[in-house]
Amino acid sequence: MSGAPLARYDATLQGLARKDRLRTLSPRAGLDFSSNDYLGLASSKRLGEAVAAAIARGTPVGATGSRLLRGNAPEHEELEADAATFFGADRALFFGSGYLANFALLTALPQKGDLLVLDELAHASMHEGAQAGRAQFVLAAHNDANAVEDAITRWRAEGGVGRVWIAVESLYSMDGDCAPLESFVALADRHEAFLVVDEAHATGVWGPDGRGFAAAFEGRDNIVALHTCGKALGASGALVTAPRTLCDYLVNRCRPFIYATAPSPLMAVAVREALAMLSDEPVRRIQLQERVASAGRQLADRCGVKPSGSQIQPFVIGDNRRTMAVAAALQARGFDIRGIRPPTVPEGTSRLRISLTLSVDEADISAMVEALVEVLASA
Repeated sequence: MSGAPLARYDATLQGLARKDRLRTLSPRAGLDFSSNDYLGLASSKRLGEAVAAAIARGTPVGATGSRLLRGNAPEHEELEADAATFFGADRALFFGSGYLANFALLTALPQKGDLLVLDELAHASMHEGAQAGRAQFVLAAHNDANAVEDAITRWRAEGGVGRVWIAVESLYSMDGDCAPLESFVALADRHEAFLVVDEAHATGVWGPDGRGFAAAFEGRDNIVALHTCGKALGASGALVTAPRTLCDYLVNRCRPFIYATAPSPLMAVAVREALAMLSDEPVRRIQLQERVASAGRQLADRCGVKPSGSQIQPFVIGDNRRTMAVAAALQARGFDIRGIRPPTVPEGTSRLRISLTLSVDEADISAMVEALVEVLASA
C-alpha cells in the first residue's frame, strides 16, 4: 500500500463538499423546529423527577452486561410488562436504540428462503437490516400496496416458497406522510405474511393514548411493531412489541440483543414514566395537533406548501446549496431548521424538515413562517 494513509478519506470528504453534501455537527441554538421531542417530554419535570427518584433508591446508572448475563434489571422487566399492556401486545423487548432494533428485527426474524418487501423510503436502519439479513429482499414503491402485492406475486411465480415479510413505517420521517396500514394488514393476511411497522414518529403522538397508528392491529400473530423511545417519549431506546414466540426467538437468536450491553436501567425508568404520561396528560397531544394545524394553514397560505397533516412538514427546495443556504439563514434568525440532502432523501429533493413540537407556540410558528417567506425571497 502506498500514499498517505488518510488520502482516500480526505478525497471522499472533498467530494462530498463539492456536491454540497458535507455534514458537520452544530450545537443546539434557537427555537426548536428540528427535534423529535414532539411532546416536550425530554425536559419535563415529571420525567426528571422519576429518574431522580430511581437514583435515590439505588437504581444503577449502567446495566453492566447483556440482558442474558447480569444486565437484566427489574426496571427492564417492569418497563416491558407495562409496554406490552399499553400497546396491546403479547410481549415487549427493550433495545438500546431504534436503529439497533430495526436492524435486529430484519436480520433475525426473516429467514433464508423468505421474502422481505421493504418500502423504498423506509428508514436507513431497515435498509441496512434487509441487506444484512438472510431473506431475499426487494424494494416497493412508497406507500403502494399494489406494488408490494406485485412483488409477492412475482416471487411466488418464480418459485418462492418461504414466508413473506412486509416492512413499512407508519409515519415517514422525511415526508411526514402516513402508510395505508389497513391495506398492508389486509395484504399480509391475504398472503399469510408478517407485517413490521416502524412507529418511530407516531408513538406518543397519534392513535389512542398515543399508541400509534398500528394500535388497532397490535396483538395479532402477524404484526411486529417498533416504538422508538427517543422521539415523542423524550428518552432513548426502542420497544419491540410482538407475539411472545417472536420475542422469545429474538432473545435466543438475535445477535444485537444477545451480545449488546443492556440499556441503562434509568432509561427504562424514564420510558416507563413517559408511557404513563401519555395516558395521564392527553392535553399534550391536543396542543401539538393545534400547532400542526396552525403551521399547515400558514405554510399553505404564505408559501403554497401542501400540509403533511403531521408534525413533520417537509419544504422541498431541490438544490443542495440553496437548501443549506435557506436553512443557515433561518438559523441566523433564531429558528433551528435543518436542511436535509441526499442520500437521506432522493436526488433532487433536498428540503427543509420543519418539525412541530411543544417547545414552540403559535407566535413562534407565525414568526418562523414570516422569516421563511423573507428568506426565500432573497435566497
